[in-house]
Amino acid sequence: MKEIFNVPASGMYFMSYEWLQRVLTPAGKDRSEISVWRTLFAGGMAGICNWSVAIPADVLKSRLQTAPEGTYPNGIRDVFKHTMKEEGIRALYKGATPVMLRAFPANAACFMGYEVTMKFLNWTAPNL
Repeated sequence: MKEIFNVPASGMYFMSYEWLQRVLTPAGKDRSEISVWRTLFAGGMAGICNWSVAIPADVLKSRLQTAPEGTYPNGIRDVFKHTMKEEGIRALYKGATPVMLRAFPANAACFMGYEVTMKFLNWTAPNL
């Protein structure tokens, strides 16, 4: 079940990173020449974009998993209906603050690691 909910979030993750990399590349320069700070910023913002999309599905999934057996016979649909009726749309973003505080540095580091690895691999095996 969780994997299907990751599709939109992952799409947002990689799309926002690539878009920010292009936007932050100075005119007349190649994307491979982008500064470390701009790469860190693009990676951090990509993490925030990812979690902005992922948190509602994650909240619903967690509520379904922690509910007593039989509480939600129709699965995630019942969780959504119950949550909207009882708490409203804001309930879908419970816990967003700590997630976002972690998302920026974690994903900035992740994409920096990706970029450094790609540069290393392209240096060691340029024709692959």
